[in-house]
Amino acid sequence: MHESVGDRRVSDRASLNTLDRSFLASESRDVMMHVGSLLRFSPPKDGPRDLGEKLREELLNDPIVHSPWNLRLAHPDMLSHPLQSWTEDPNFDIEYHVRRSALASPGDERELGILVSRLHGQPLDFHRPPWEAHFIEGLENGDFAIYTKVHHALIDGYTGMRMLIRSFSTDPDDKHTPLFFSRGPKEREPRAPREEEATYDALLRVLREQASVTKAISRALGNVIRAVRMHDHELVTPFDVPRSVLNQKITRSRRFATQQVPIATVKRVATAASATVNDVVLAICGASLRRFLLENGDLPPKPLVAMVPVNIRPKDDPGGSGNAVGAILATLGTDIEDPVARLAAIAASTRRAKEQLSGMSKNAIMQYSAIVLTPMMLSFIPGAAGRFRPAFNIVVSNVPGPEMPLYFRGWRLEQMYPLSIPFHGYGLNITVQSYAGNLGFGFTGCRDTLPHLQRLAVYSEEVLAELDAAL
Repeated sequence: MHESVGDRRVSDRASLNTLDRSFLASESRDVMMHVGSLLRFSPPKDGPRDLGEKLREELLNDPIVHSPWNLRLAHPDMLSHPLQSWTEDPNFDIEYHVRRSALASPGDERELGILVSRLHGQPLDFHRPPWEAHFIEGLENGDFAIYTKVHHALIDGYTGMRMLIRSFSTDPDDKHTPLFFSRGPKEREPRAPREEEATYDALLRVLREQASVTKAISRALGNVIRAVRMHDHELVTPFDVPRSVLNQKITRSRRFATQQVPIATVKRVATAASATVNDVVLAICGASLRRFLLENGDLPPKPLVAMVPVNIRPKDDPGGSGNAVGAILATLGTDIEDPVARLAAIAASTRRAKEQLSGMSKNAIMQYSAIVLTPMMLSFIPGAAGRFRPAFNIVVSNVPGPEMPLYFRGWRLEQMYPLSIPFHGYGLNITVQSYAGNLGFGFTGCRDTLPHLQRLAVYSEEVLAELDAAL
């Protein structure tokens, strides 16, 4: 056992917000609410090749871990405990969290995908800080990979990416960059409660803020009702979502597939279509799913709907533990054959969805998103997955990453792929990560309900070329 050392004191216990609690409440044998990342590095030309062994020795000799990586749940046997909170783990064991693996020969992409799929399908231990890092050796060309996973209640994707990036260097000669959990997040100190917050004036401020939130949510919900009544399908609502093969009960087995496309091509398409990069990402997903489902005779007549998480932290917010995300619904245009018309429909849909959130406070966005996604909770009722109309068909996330190449101890980071969460009624998640001129698509699905997932990865590259040619 090794003692945990934090870069700041967690005074007693750190509370969880409503969204964090919902991630814990959703955890089950088959639905594991952790997210992950797969990083692949190429070795330096003249440098040492035994990175895994050196990292192991370093961790054993100096096992310093900073918050939030040293936090565990105060009530690990009852995830939905009303007083659930994060507390420092007094018996933190770095050897449990950081592990070494090696691929079977030939150590190619297929073998790497098989290993990562299996690791992602295993639950985290809530009696310890809920995260793991796996150093993977034996890859082709002497490459080295790191697979990490962390429970979504501990950090969100935005925070995780910021913390991961701070562990790397833009200098290939920098041989002293620390691992992500050995470096403290430059987060704000938790604000101690002030005595005046219990005063009458503070109560009035809270009531005024909630009144403003309620007004904003009422306006947005009024827009939803009008859209339903007027059959305005540009503003996508849960009532527009079709049933599909994607929306069934899942098992705990996972399958993971990847694809990489040039950001320059995506931006060129976006500019030509007067759309955003995220619109083009959704169009790639929609076209790939249309082809995938058509081949199997499973394409519904109504367009598939994506739930798109929206980061609502300020631009200068470095992130920290907990989650701060909203959500919008957008069409994927899978009922439209023409790629240009499909992209136009998607762009109109996301534009209307963003208008819904315009002017809302962070608190209002989170509350409104929770209301819109309320039908999703039906899928967690035992036996209900697939029986009710889903709140959406698929989750598509786009996480911005670094634009410049990064290095770790002289090893160049070549590829970065995100892994996410399938859950009952929602068997596929597509998360996209930008890095050094490319977009890395991570397709995380239920192995048993969505066989041949690799086809989606192949199609995503092909449909982007078709869209580029069409424009």
